[in-house]
Amino acid sequence: MPARPAAKAASMPAVPAGPASKASTAPSRKAATPAGLVRVGIGGWNYAPWRDNFYPAKLPQSRELAYASRHLSAIEINSTYHGTQKRTSFAKWRDETPDDFVFAVKASRFATNRRVLAESGDSIARFVDSGIAELGRKLGPVVWQFAPTKQFDAEDFEAFLQLLPDSVEGVRLRHVLEVRHPSFRSPDYLKLARKYKAATVFTDSHKFPSMPDLTADFVYARLMESSEKLKTGYGPKALDQWAERAQSWARGAQPDDLPMLEDRKPAARKREVFIFFINGAKERAPAAAQALLERLGWTPPADADA
Repeated sequence: MPARPAAKAASMPAVPAGPASKASTAPSRKAATPAGLVRVGIGGWNYAPWRDNFYPAKLPQSRELAYASRHLSAIEINSTYHGTQKRTSFAKWRDETPDDFVFAVKASRFATNRRVLAESGDSIARFVDSGIAELGRKLGPVVWQFAPTKQFDAEDFEAFLQLLPDSVEGVRLRHVLEVRHPSFRSPDYLKLARKYKAATVFTDSHKFPSMPDLTADFVYARLMESSEKLKTGYGPKALDQWAERAQSWARGAQPDDLPMLEDRKPAARKREVFIFFINGAKERAPAAAQALLERLGWTPPADADA
């Protein structure tokens, strides 16, 4: 796999996805928002507690993805972080979901959980070539999560970024960096992320550094503070606030209630926004995502419960 040229990173237009772009048997539906720019979802779709409060009673587990993808506008695939998935699985997930649905994919931990990131080329190649291209136009950002103990080393980190490819099998790749050590709260890190057009995860968790500073032409947030005491995980005021932030990002502005590391205004252009309810009281994640989507004006398709 060739190294990624910095000047061309994330600049390629979307291109036909080859065999993965064949027509899906799943129905289409309206865009996630009137602007079609904000997508909201959860991490994974097979979770036992969701069978009590999200999925209908007696829904076969084999139908859970089909159901979830008609009540949310995106899902982050987490199983790819722990092990290699089959190419046929990606194709199956593609065909079970609506035409405008999007999957974010969490990259293999074998590429990020290592002492020297510059030596992760083989692991990156195995993950990228594992079949994610089968998702075709449904492939959203790829998330590279680093351990909380991994400190920022500019030279080594740039060597890693140079290994991330722009595309695979004709499908464009967009990369997201989830950095979890306080040393990444640095203008030097932000400069590198922008150089390679990689987004930085914003999280509301107090356990990890949160930087709302934009480093790419899209936004990626992972929300981890849902409460089991609240039916929707987050209270109405908090959900209203996240809806306002999402709309602000989407229209090209910067939410004024998130403290920036740098005093820098983003370019005034529309951005695609991804928000996932990931942790905390995970059993509340689908309800939180649905409540946020409702605030954004999104409604499930007519056949969602068929």
